[in-house]
Amino acid sequence: MTETKRSVILLAHNIRSLWNVGSFFRTCDAFGVSKLILTGYTATPPRREISKTAIGAEEWIPWEHHKDPLEVITQLKQEGWGIVGLEITDNAQGINNYNAPDKVCLIVGHEVKGVPKEVLEKCDEVVSIPMKGKKESLNVSVAAGVALNKITNP
Repeated sequence: MTETKRSVILLAHNIRSLWNVGSFFRTCDAFGVSKLILTGYTATPPRREISKTAIGAEEWIPWEHHKDPLEVITQLKQEGWGIVGLEITDNAQGINNYNAPDKVCLIVGHEVKGVPKEVLEKCDEVVSIPMKGKKESLNVSVAAGVALNKITNP
């Protein structure tokens, strides 16, 4: 029996911190993500702050920047990608119960405001990370790493 390799895209929308963007590049490298899509006002390389955290991964991880995430999501759906938002919502399922399709785009959002409602409405599913401490959430780049680990290592 042959194992199919899951194809994964990370879409990061309206990320304020350049260090988080750099961390996304490095995390994409660690988990074999095929592309990083930066949308909205998320900063793009070349930037010293991104490079400092990415430690060079921005040089080889394929990436794109688009202003409108909804256009990107529409295109990905037409290409057969499953779309999953990482967000705390009433209908989010725990990431540990999520079974990703073979082609999946994980969406993360703004450090404080999260993934916008209009983007979540376009998602096929929404997942969250169960928290055991007093805080309700993780830093967005850490959360992306936790979710990508689960998605790429089912």
